[in-house]
Amino acid sequence: MTAPRLRQLVIAADTLEAADQLGDLLGLGAPFVDPGVTEFGLENRVYSLGDQFLEVVVPMADSAPARRFIDRMGEGGYMAIFQTDDLNALRARVDGMGIRRVWNIDLPDISASHLHPADIGGAIVSVDEARPAGSWRWGGPAWRDNAVPGRLVSAAMEAPDPDALAARWALALGLTVDERVLYLEDAAILFHEGPVEKLAAFGLYRPDADAILARADAMGLDVDGREIRFAGVGLSLLA
Repeated sequence: MTAPRLRQLVIAADTLEAADQLGDLLGLGAPFVDPGVTEFGLENRVYSLGDQFLEVVVPMADSAPARRFIDRMGEGGYMAIFQTDDLNALRARVDGMGIRRVWNIDLPDISASHLHPADIGGAIVSVDEARPAGSWRWGGPAWRDNAVPGRLVSAAMEAPDPDALAARWALALGLTVDERVLYLEDAAILFHEGPVEKLAAFGLYRPDADAILARADAMGLDVDGREIRFAGVGLSLLA
């Protein structure tokens, strides 16, 4: 089994206006609206960044897990979705760790398991096996046409005990911790100290990063250096 890929990062927000604002801020293409997320009491927008994805989910029901998340934590990083080439092995490993799989699906073109955030820590983690590997059902049928240049390069987690959180994620994903960093096939997961466990920041590469920073300033968003605070998440732009 090769190292997993970081394929999609998800923000939970209060309004669909936030989803539209993210697209305007980053200069993204037309989003996919996935009717399947109504199962979770959500509406969403999924944007293509190269062959990776940024998603905003908005709770439409008080019973939605994302509603409880926002009520408890505020808007913020909600889910990290990784791609594996051997989901059966990962399922067996997390089952052996006592990490609950709260949702599983096996379709002809993709299989996926969501890991309980109380067990894995910090966020919902989904691990998916796409067939063929370059496909991605969750991006919609036209994601390649709507993709803009760029990629997801990192996700940053915070926790009171970042070493324990990193070790748990590493064991679940079949990786080794290297100084609070998990190195994936094409990205990195960073673990920092913080008051609560959460998915705190996304690292992005976009060729027009300076224009994005200027748009963020014009939108009145909080900009610190090359990081934009958006819906409870730090969007860190590589130069």
